[in-house]
Amino acid sequence: MSASIRRHVAASGRLLAILAAIWAVLAVSGRAEAEVTPFRQAVAEAAAGDPVLSGYYRDHDYAPLWTTGADAARRAALFIALDHAGDHGLPLSHYGAADLRKGFERLTSERQRGRLEVAMSRAFLAYAHEVQTGFIKPASIDPGLVRAVPERDLRAMLEQFAVAEPNGFLRSLPPQMPQYAQLMKTRLDLERAMLDGGWGPDLRIGKLEPGAKGAAVAALRDKLVALGYLRASATQVYDGTIQKAVQRFQLDNGMQADGVVGEGTVAELNRTPAERLQSVLVAMERLRWMNGIPLGERHIWVNLPDFTAKVIDHGKVTFETVTVVGMNQGDRRSPEFSDLMEFMVINPTWNVPRSIATKEYLPMLQKDPNSVRHLRITDRRGQAVDREAVDFTQFTASNFPFAMSQAPSGSNALGLVKFMFPNPYNIYLHDTPSKSLFKREVRAFSHGCIRLGSPFDFAYTLLAPQSDDPVGLFKSYLQTGRESTLPLDRPVPVHLVYFTAWPSAKGGIEYRRDVYGRDAKIFDAMRAAGVELAGLQG
Repeated sequence: MSASIRRHVAASGRLLAILAAIWAVLAVSGRAEAEVTPFRQAVAEAAAGDPVLSGYYRDHDYAPLWTTGADAARRAALFIALDHAGDHGLPLSHYGAADLRKGFERLTSERQRGRLEVAMSRAFLAYAHEVQTGFIKPASIDPGLVRAVPERDLRAMLEQFAVAEPNGFLRSLPPQMPQYAQLMKTRLDLERAMLDGGWGPDLRIGKLEPGAKGAAVAALRDKLVALGYLRASATQVYDGTIQKAVQRFQLDNGMQADGVVGEGTVAELNRTPAERLQSVLVAMERLRWMNGIPLGERHIWVNLPDFTAKVIDHGKVTFETVTVVGMNQGDRRSPEFSDLMEFMVINPTWNVPRSIATKEYLPMLQKDPNSVRHLRITDRRGQAVDREAVDFTQFTASNFPFAMSQAPSGSNALGLVKFMFPNPYNIYLHDTPSKSLFKREVRAFSHGCIRLGSPFDFAYTLLAPQSDDPVGLFKSYLQTGRESTLPLDRPVPVHLVYFTAWPSAKGGIEYRRDVYGRDAKIFDAMRAAGVELAGLQG
């Protein structure tokens, strides 16, 4: 089909939509054609093709929301919200507030008013949707971003806004979590720091330990003062006061708080306000993606770049353990989503995922059929395979016909317990015999599932609401040595999240490394969508 024919078809479709909209005006109003006002006709034409707007105006007899004197409060509230959309890190270009204002200034006809009426509603819906649920689609960024964003009924939103107090309604749209408000405040603080020239020059120092003296210590001291971890002084000695400040900084940035300033600590000390602002803006967008997902009065919060899993009861952390997450490689990165933890499996069998069996173990079997003897190999009937009778070199990843599993034991890859929230991604939390990895600072080593540093204590915490003796209950299953399932009386929401900036209980902000590079991708998408804040242009 030629371009000219395509344009003709598109124009014809648009014309039909406009004619249908005008007919709807006549049908709804029950008036003669001569009584159809220019305003109504313009509204019908401008809303044609948009089922939300055309349906709303048709069902409300084309009554205005924005463009009469009676609509002044509603109109003013929306303009205030659009003017402050940047406070949320939203792209101002999506709403066209300046053009809408000009539209009111230049208003000379009823047809113009009708078109402006619909333009205001479009801006309202765009803003309401984006401040509530975000403007970036997670799945468009990274395959690990499988989070389902709660969609809102835009028609219902228009209906509710039409009868609501406008300022209060608009204020209710962003996430109401206190963390979101704290991130907004931090955004302002970071912008001020950028306008003030940042936090001083980069540190160009080698390793520093307590007891060191000289210019390098003075430079460290000044950086800590600029970051708010230390009071101003003239000391050039790495004394106990500086050591405690360094340790607080290390804790706030997810590092081992050893008080030694090495390469990793220097790198984090040299982060600029602009870099931290990127993390904050992305964290706000991530919270918008979760807006409307019930966290649960009791829930499990697994922050992947923080390498922790927490049980949170009524907003307070009641249990915390370190984790190992998926390695930063291909399909091994842990995904982000929310689900319900329903049960735990004690003394679990490890049924080796096919991807691991074919990518990792098949090459080993091809070299030596007697390798990985801790794994049982079975055929399609579940019968054990005689390794010596099989030529593994004839198989590839696509035609490997066997299953592999590891029986329950202390050396099982899943350890002695796994915590299940059945999901399409085959992700769960579990014990592990590889305890040494928990001593690492960056703990991304698994195939995607989440390993827990204190799995038994985690189990006791989950069982406490349903048993007077959660330790005894758990051990009664464990001591059998057999695989068994222990249900949770009340399933617990579990949220696998990825926040490199997150408010602390003390009101500050803690930062983590972008271990998978996902935040960088999200921020690039935000910039491409038109996010513009002081110091971030260009």
